Amino acid sequence: MDATHLATLEHIKRAKYRYLRCVDLKRWDELADTLTPDATAEYGTPALGKTLSFTGRDEILDFLRNTLGGDAIVTTHSAGQPEIDIDGDTATGTWHFDDKVIAAEHHTVITGSAFYEDRYERGDDGTWRIAHTGYLRLYETTMSTKDIPSLTITTNPPAPTATH
Repeated sequence: MDATHLATLEHIKRAKYRYLRCVDLKRWDELADTLTPDATAEYGTPALGKTLSFTGRDEILDFLRNTLGGDAIVTTHSAGQPEIDIDGDTATGTWHFDDKVIAAEHHTVITGSAFYEDRYERGDDGTWRIAHTGYLRLYETTMSTKDIPSLTITTNPPAPTATH
């Protein structure tokens, strides 16, 4: 593997890590820059009994903002073990991920695991962005916080976006 190939792998990894960080911190404008304008997404979750599909960056962002926005929902996503194949200005990647969703107003904590299946494109500006992202969960657990009377969840709202 030459240095250019290794650098490309790192740029693609950073695009995915940035996507996940921006979702968790609710940085919607920054998240937009991780996606191509015509990006697609498919999020498969047993709790809903169906896969949710979205076409276009704006539709994906609207879904995430409306579903995960506000201080009442806290998420954490961790992804790793990427398997990335590069073909010129496009690439594919498979990532293992685990996540947790805390929906305090619904007294619910959800945890799950899946494998993301992504496609990437290098833009005219040289930046790698996600052209497709999606997963079908391997498992999902849901717990009511009401079932555990001693459980206390304390959260902090995401910090404002730093300016440079």
